[in-house]
Amino acid sequence: MSIPVIVTGAGGRMGSALVRLVREAPDLTLAGVTERPERLEEVASLAWASSEAEELLAVIPKALILDFTTPEASLATAEKAAAHGACQVIGSTGLSGEHKRELAHLAEKTPLFWSPNMSVGIAALAAVLPDLVRLLGDGFDMEVQEIHHARKKDAPSGTALRLAEILAGARGWDLDASARYHRQGITGERPSPEIGIQSLRGGDVAGVHTVYFLGSGERLELTHQAQSRDNFAAGALRAGRWLYDRAPGRLYGMEDMLRP
Repeated sequence: MSIPVIVTGAGGRMGSALVRLVREAPDLTLAGVTERPERLEEVASLAWASSEAEELLAVIPKALILDFTTPEASLATAEKAAAHGACQVIGSTGLSGEHKRELAHLAEKTPLFWSPNMSVGIAALAAVLPDLVRLLGDGFDMEVQEIHHARKKDAPSGTALRLAEILAGARGWDLDASARYHRQGITGERPSPEIGIQSLRGGDVAGVHTVYFLGSGERLELTHQAQSRDNFAAGALRAGRWLYDRAPGRLYGMEDMLRP
């Protein structure tokens, strides 16, 4: 059976990649797309197009929604998904704590999956970081750096924040208290606890994330480079297939899919 898919923001960079991969997949059907009213004509030839996800959900039963838009738009779509019994994979970044709490509440009603990065490689990196923190010990300082294209709207990236959150948690630190996003001038010696999180922007970089463990006389660098957005789109399709027949109950993520 082919899974009916709705792609939100189908005219965007990630949306167009999702549309292309869905149309190439034998087990998926592009049943509908959404875009802003002023851009609706751009996607009208792809599938049933609307500026309102609810209009599509009313006529596409048990749809799988793939959503890489904005936190507010993703949350609004999740509310409609819960009302219509659809499931939704969300790759939007920049979600606040309140956004995540609201998604977790909606996930009790309908299957929802959220990850700031749909890359399997990033998920594997996140999985091994706590062990590295433990093995290296307190003598290593920790930093996170990310590079993205010039048009990215949020900084730091959601992935960088998630990696820093994992590092802080492994040390028993609170990220809000230990994060340092900028250094300038006479900063003094590095305090503890502290995790530096730095953002670089330029060109068309799909995404580069590096975690640094900086010790005395040695350092360890772990870098993940995304070569294209197809990497994230393929991860979202994999997440959608995994999510489709799951029961609601909690907000799922990459760690659930990779470690069932």
